[in-house]
Amino acid sequence: MPITIMGDKEFENVPSIKSKALRINLNENIYGTFSEIGAGQETVRNFFRAGGASGTIAKAMSAYDKDFSDAIYGVEDDRRYVTEARLKKMLSHEIKLIEERISREKHPNKLFFSYANTVATIDFAKKYKGHGWVGIRYQVSPDEDYNEISLHIRFKENDARHQQNTLGILGVNLIYGAYYKYDNPKKLLRYLYDHIDKDQLEIDTINFSGPRFKKVDNRLMSLQLVKNGMTDAVMFSPDGNNVLPAKILYKKNILALRGSFRPVTKVNMDMFQKSRELFFNENRVSEENTEVIFEITLSNLRAEGEIDERDFMDRAELLCSLGQTVMISNFQEYYKVVEYFSKYSKMRMGLAMGVNNLVDVFDEKYYRHLSGGILEAFGKLFFKDLKVYLYPLKDPETGEITTSENLKVHPRMKELYKFFKYNGRVEDIENYNPDILDIYSREVLQMISDGKEGWEEMLPEKTTQMIKEQNLFHYKENKERAQKV
Repeated sequence: MPITIMGDKEFENVPSIKSKALRINLNENIYGTFSEIGAGQETVRNFFRAGGASGTIAKAMSAYDKDFSDAIYGVEDDRRYVTEARLKKMLSHEIKLIEERISREKHPNKLFFSYANTVATIDFAKKYKGHGWVGIRYQVSPDEDYNEISLHIRFKENDARHQQNTLGILGVNLIYGAYYKYDNPKKLLRYLYDHIDKDQLEIDTINFSGPRFKKVDNRLMSLQLVKNGMTDAVMFSPDGNNVLPAKILYKKNILALRGSFRPVTKVNMDMFQKSRELFFNENRVSEENTEVIFEITLSNLRAEGEIDERDFMDRAELLCSLGQTVMISNFQEYYKVVEYFSKYSKMRMGLAMGVNNLVDVFDEKYYRHLSGGILEAFGKLFFKDLKVYLYPLKDPETGEITTSENLKVHPRMKELYKFFKYNGRVEDIENYNPDILDIYSREVLQMISDGKEGWEEMLPEKTTQMIKEQNLFHYKENKERAQKV
């Protein structure tokens, strides 16, 4: 029996990197290749150092020269090397070689794997921190098809040597997790950060595939990345799949709409259509080069208690079905959204919002944590080429319409608001549909929760249909309960 001392607390004992590598090395069946490009051979180094690697490592290689790499893996259409497509080619090529060169008859119990990464570390000028793709294709049973885990990383450290070391640790965590934690992907995700701090590395995209991950929803796994603080934001394309933010946003004009979209209403879609029209009329905005983003923030949801993941994905699904790109973020303040977009694009941007949201933007309490207070936030918000498109608000009691001309901010903020208003940074959406101003998402949701009729007309037709057919927001249960009462 181990000795315990009064006052001891339970904690998870995290195996060292050496222990993880050694456990894999000592397994006589786990056998595969390492192919690492761009940051040394840091992952395989950990396996060599642990001892007993001869039965595990079939081959370790690093095709650094681009011509040599092209000769092995083929030429990419875009001539880039640090891409998901390159990672996939590396994994496929190496697995094919193992299958061809190692006889299944002679080794019936071997569990083949191929680990690969293609990475760009920090440049000499230290302007670009670096990023990369990391992945493993592997078996957990010799007669079973291959599983695959691939992820995109961004380095946060300012030293190439440190980045290499971090990548090596991540690689070991990934291989170990793939074999010993595949039954719980959420935990596997957390274990990727064993012996790594969140300020060393960001994981902004992850995908699972194969027989062991049939039931895994990659979008929910992306949500975990944001929940766990591994990244600030993840994105889903209109087809509902995870997509790399950089791929969507790079050098694009960006128009963003923030909301709960619970569910998406006719007001949301009217705001989107009308703000898009205004945005396309701006100088230096190209329709072909514009990306519209519907953003849902987790920070508001946290205030409501534990995040209902299914509810959350329902909303994203509804937006994707309407052909929209969805971003899920950790950002509470608007300036952080703009800062995030600015990492990928220097082009003109727009924010579409309702009157209430703009009033909140001018509320000082959201900026007390900043040394420069609200002025610092507004410097970050508006110094980029940004414009706000304002959707009006109708008072349900008086019927009064609030626009940028008559909205009321705190008296201390009045002059600041005037400054941005008169400098053309706030523009009213004037050609809105007056018939839908009485529609509110929370009221629609309440009607669905109470099993009431009449909410259908408040939503886009496709949205109404999906809620009913796919039983979103527990529609069927609520309706049945209401009928019994």
